[in-house]
Amino acid sequence: MNNTLAQPAEATPHLLIIDDRLDELRLLIDVVRGQGYRLSIAFDGAQGYQRAQALQPDLILLDVHMPVMNGFDASRLLQSDPATSHIPIIFLTSASDLDSRLEGLTSGGVDYVIKPFEQEEVLARIRIHLKSKNSQEPQEAVKPGGRSQKDMTLVKAACSYLSTRLSKPPTQEKLAQALNTNEKRLIRAFRKELNLTVFEYIREQRIKQASQMLLETSLLIIEIAEELGFSSPANFATAFRAQVGITPSEFREHGGGPPATLTDINDSASIE
Repeated sequence: MNNTLAQPAEATPHLLIIDDRLDELRLLIDVVRGQGYRLSIAFDGAQGYQRAQALQPDLILLDVHMPVMNGFDASRLLQSDPATSHIPIIFLTSASDLDSRLEGLTSGGVDYVIKPFEQEEVLARIRIHLKSKNSQEPQEAVKPGGRSQKDMTLVKAACSYLSTRLSKPPTQEKLAQALNTNEKRLIRAFRKELNLTVFEYIREQRIKQASQMLLETSLLIIEIAEELGFSSPANFATAFRAQVGITPSEFREHGGGPPATLTDINDSASIE
C-alpha cells in the first residue's frame, strides 16, 4: 500500500498546475495523483495567481504561453507577493529557447522543464523541490492583507515587469492589463507607495540606468539615448539634466555618482 496515500489531507503535498492545455499534461496529472499528491488546476496566469493566494499550494507547475497573463508575468507577481513568494515554481513549457529559459529562472522559477518531458523526471524534480522547501527554516504564514499590502504587491510586480521594458515601456493601459488590474488602481498604487506616477517612475529608472551606462561603459551618449528609447540625444540630455542637475557629458567627465533622487523599488524601505 502506498504510504503517501495514507497521509492525512493536511499533510499531503498540494500542487497547483497553471496551464491552458491540460490535454498535454493528462498523463502527468494521473501520475501525480497516483503518488497521492493533492492537485488543483488553473487555466491562465491571472487565475493561477488568485488560486495560489487562496489555496497556498506547496509547489506550482507553470506553463509560459497562456491567455490573459503569461507564465513569466504570473511568476513575477507570485514572487512579489509575500503571501505566495515562498512557493517554489517549476516551469513546464514548450518554450525551449535560451532567452525563455533564462527569463523563467530570473522571474522566480526554481526549475525549468521543457515539453515533451519524461513523467518520472518531473516527479523527481517535484520531490527535490518539496524536500528543499520543507528543509528550510519555517516561516510565519503570511496571509493576503488589505488594500495597503495589495498595492505594495501590485507596485513591485509592475516595477519588475517594467525593468526589462524600459526602452519600450507599455502604456499605462497595457501595463494594467498585463498585471490583471485597471489603470485607476495602478495609478493610485504608484502614488501611494512611491509618490510617483508610472511615467515618473519609468523616467527615473531610465536615468538611473543611463547613469550606470555613462560610468561603466564606453558607449557614446547618442548610443545610450538610443539604447534607452529616448527619441533623440537632445531629449535625453534634457531629461538627464532635469533629473540629475548636470548634462550626461558633465556627469561622465566628473565621475558622476548615483543621483540621490532616484527611486529604486528593490531598495525602498517603504515597500519591503
